[in-house]
Amino acid sequence: MSRSTTRPGSEFGLHRVAEPAGVLPQAAWRLDPSPAIWPDEVRTGGDPGAIRAAVATIIASRGKMHNPVTGSGGMLTGIVEEAGAGSPLGLRPGDRVATLVSLSLTPLAVTDGLARWDGRSEQVPCDGHAILFGRSIAAVLPADLPVPLALAVLDVCGAPALTHRVVSEAARRRAGPVVAVLGAAGKSGALSAAAARRAGAGRIIGVVPDKHEAAALRAAAVACGARGLADEVVIADARDPVALAAAVRTAGGPADITIVCVDVGGCEAGAILATAQGGTVIFFSMATSFTAAALGAEGVAADVTMLVGNGYVPGHAEFALDLIRAEPSVKNLLENRIGERAGGSQRADGSQRTGGSRPPGGDGDGRG
Repeated sequence: MSRSTTRPGSEFGLHRVAEPAGVLPQAAWRLDPSPAIWPDEVRTGGDPGAIRAAVATIIASRGKMHNPVTGSGGMLTGIVEEAGAGSPLGLRPGDRVATLVSLSLTPLAVTDGLARWDGRSEQVPCDGHAILFGRSIAAVLPADLPVPLALAVLDVCGAPALTHRVVSEAARRRAGPVVAVLGAAGKSGALSAAAARRAGAGRIIGVVPDKHEAAALRAAAVACGARGLADEVVIADARDPVALAAAVRTAGGPADITIVCVDVGGCEAGAILATAQGGTVIFFSMATSFTAAALGAEGVAADVTMLVGNGYVPGHAEFALDLIRAEPSVKNLLENRIGERAGGSQRADGSQRTGGSRPPGGDGDGRG
């Protein structure tokens, strides 16, 4: 269904902000998710499934998915139901797409009761619809990759694209820069490691929180006879700055470029100390405290450039999908992680994950 007006809405989605007036959708408390679209919008439908009642309450009350703890919302995949005549996204009804912008700024309505999610899978199907603005970003899902795998890649596709750009620039200044990836066994970490290799990194240090993540990272390459994602795999708690810096140094650091893909806060100081003077730290985790990063670098007299990975780089979706096709070790690792999620909480080495605390891993960067 379309609205009677022929005037396009705001390309930034301002016309969908219900309250407070005048803010962008990301900052809005509530969005208007009504299904009738403006001429420059696209409406997508959700796949059958469910989400827990707590999530349903957020969506129903706010008109979007906005995690009150992380401030993020995830992304979605759906089928285009209707595209306004003035939409610049190039999508057509029937296209199966993944949105590459956060659900915290996407008008969303769910209609299936959200009753069947087991609370553990990171990919949650549901019935409903979402609205894409004129400057939203969406990618048509590739026919040659399973949907869960493609969605896992697209969820973090900004990380490898920006990594490739930064490492390429560093490699032009000095051959073979050293790259450390915190959370190297996770989605964004593994893809970033592969992108760093492609960009000319001379040494890649993969930092993981425990022996299980280390085994998964090493096994991904062995299983397919490919070169490992990391030249050195280091087990360290990224929240312990001195221990992390020492571990990276022992593995061939300090790093010229450190990429932070872990899923908890408190890793800022460690990333800074693990990086050489004049180097670069890229923060992809939404758990990052940028106050801690800025003041922490100042406090230890660290001359490092700190970049915020904002999730968008031109061509990021195509680049990440090409990586997963070309790099069997990355594909193997991500497929194993998706299998873990689908099968419960079994680890890559076959043991069962139990409750209790453990150091931060890199399976999710909290983005979206």
